[in-house]
Amino acid sequence: MARQTTYDGMIGDWQRLHGLVEANKAELLQREPFLAKLGPVLEQVVDVTKRQGAMRASNQEASKSLRKLASQGNRLAALMRKALLEHYGIDEEKLAEFGLQPFRGRTRKQPAPQKPQPPQPAAAEAQPASPEAPAASTDSSQ
Repeated sequence: MARQTTYDGMIGDWQRLHGLVEANKAELLQREPFLAKLGPVLEQVVDVTKRQGAMRASNQEASKSLRKLASQGNRLAALMRKALLEHYGIDEEKLAEFGLQPFRGRTRKQPAPQKPQPPQPAAAEAQPASPEAPAASTDSSQ
């Protein structure tokens, strides 16, 4: 049989082995001390795994309760912040004491100063831009 690597697999293997050796006790008298030691260890392992399962269920229940309380606390904290804004007003500096940002007005962007454009060369101004004439279409069917 392959060696078990999970606790459940090991416990099942030990229980099976203990049962088989117990059934053949008469033939295996020399192995009686090992069987006597395996029995209590097996009982303790089963007890500890039961306790572990109960703790896991308890931990899951505590986590569920914590998530519910955290959601409720977040809603109440948001409500309290809104109540503080209502009580003091949105622009009162006292809000900073509660960790809230008071409204201090909107800062307007300063218009960027326009750079003066360098004068263009006189030669470019003297020559008018020639519009491109559309290319004459050559119709081969004529």
